[in-house]
Amino acid sequence: MKEDEKNPSISKTTSAIIVEEWNGSTSTKLTKTATISISSSSSSLSIQKSSNPFTHISGKILQAFIPEGFPNSVTPDYVPFQVWDLLQGLSTYVRMMLSTQALLSAIGVGEKSATVIGATFQWFLRDLSGMIGGILFTFYQGSNLDSNAKMWRLIADFMNDLGMLMDLLSPLLPSAFLFILCLGSLSRSFTGVASGATRAALTQHFALQDNAADISAKEGSQETVATMIGMAFGMLLARITNGHAIAIWISFLSLTIFHMYANYKAVSCLSLTTLNCERSSILLSHFFKTGQVLSPKQVSTMEHILPLWMTSWSPKSTLHKNVSLGVRITSLKFHEMEELLKSAGSHYRKAKYLLLEKNGIVSIVVHKDSTAADILQSFIHALVMSKLAGEKRDVHMESELWIEKHYKIFISKLQSSGWKTERLLSPSIGWRAKWLLEASDDKAD
Repeated sequence: MKEDEKNPSISKTTSAIIVEEWNGSTSTKLTKTATISISSSSSSLSIQKSSNPFTHISGKILQAFIPEGFPNSVTPDYVPFQVWDLLQGLSTYVRMMLSTQALLSAIGVGEKSATVIGATFQWFLRDLSGMIGGILFTFYQGSNLDSNAKMWRLIADFMNDLGMLMDLLSPLLPSAFLFILCLGSLSRSFTGVASGATRAALTQHFALQDNAADISAKEGSQETVATMIGMAFGMLLARITNGHAIAIWISFLSLTIFHMYANYKAVSCLSLTTLNCERSSILLSHFFKTGQVLSPKQVSTMEHILPLWMTSWSPKSTLHKNVSLGVRITSLKFHEMEELLKSAGSHYRKAKYLLLEKNGIVSIVVHKDSTAADILQSFIHALVMSKLAGEKRDVHMESELWIEKHYKIFISKLQSSGWKTERLLSPSIGWRAKWLLEASDDKAD
């Protein structure tokens, strides 16, 4: 007897095979496109398509602009940031047509008296000043950009606005044309460095599934579309306002105001999870009062976005301004150096840093072999000391006891609230030190 006759249930269950076809880049975003069935008895094959071809094509188009696995592959603040970012980019490209038109007019395009070599030389000086400016800006601020990504993002776009303003002014001041031309290029060079560096930091923030390259590529596609639309509107606006100086300036200034507003709204949407000096200060101050830790979204509404000197009236936390990280030992006075060295043998024997407090200002001397975790602890320790400095007590002893009792709890709560505690995003530490405790000191203890 045959096997299928012995077990008719097997024959019955295998009488038809059904295969479903699904389309999608991730397991959470799949769409059934077809159902294929074949009957073993009649050997007939049937195909039933489940999706609309138009929907399939539109989905393919969207894949060029949306990160794979969206929205689960990016942070919740990705969409609002991108919307405002694209709007500010659109206004930039519209204004760029107006400023470029003015610049070309100032160089002499369209005038019989203008020479090719003269225009080429002026354009060369413009590019050269921009290159030199970019190198100098990178030298002085390149390592500090990721510690205040929001602020530098705003500054970068402001400098870009300033550069375009110089181009628009250039025809009005022919005697100072070359100076204005180079000044505008210099301003835009700062934009290139700061915008590129902060964008890289933000892309890392958005990437939840190590997909920073994909997010960056899709952002390039989004900006390309915004560029094309902006250029089209810009050419239309340049044609309409051609020869009408008042209309040009009203259009330019209106778009500039909108551009800065969109930039402000974009960075306000960000809820960064990295610890910089200000965010650490806000978190510690709240923990001191309540024993609880704020979420990244709560802290984002409390931190400064504009440069601190522009918001000196703001009641927001400035405790971190009382801490100086990476102090050079030889810059201290003799009695300060003596106090610091004594503390190395008493309060900070096991620590990879030394703290010196004077009038509420705390200086941190970083050990040559300190790790990222040591630097974060030294900064938190310094914040605690600065907070206790207003009370008349032994701030070294009190702050040390606080660190021993609360620091690990504080870090644990930060991690559970979604904060990244691997390192402190701070300006580069240029000075370090190494101290040794003599054997006689150990015996005396």
